Amino acid sequence: MSAGAQLSVTDQRRMARHPVDHPVIAEHFGKGDLRLHIANISANGFMVDNAEGLNRGDRVIVRLPIIGRIESYVIWQRDNRAGFQFERIIRMDDFLALIDELQPNPRLRKLR
Repeated sequence: MSAGAQLSVTDQRRMARHPVDHPVIAEHFGKGDLRLHIANISANGFMVDNAEGLNRGDRVIVRLPIIGRIESYVIWQRDNRAGFQFERIIRMDDFLALIDELQPNPRLRKLR
């Protein structure tokens, strides 16, 4: 029996990513609270640009507007960046409301 997160997201990375500038405090299961900066987000996950000390498979809980608390897993890490997969896919109406909250400038939102 293997331990750790089951990370299978290759087909999910095609989702549109929306650029955001959103700091969060993530609850890491081994390291406690971490300050992360979300640089882009999709309905399946997000990318941070300050991922020092995070490794593939690490689990964190973040609190996002509209969505609330959601668990996510590091699926890749390179230099100071890391990509996270949400434990579940966010409903599209909630995701669009989240984008409206995180990216209030409509010119910077991707076309829907």
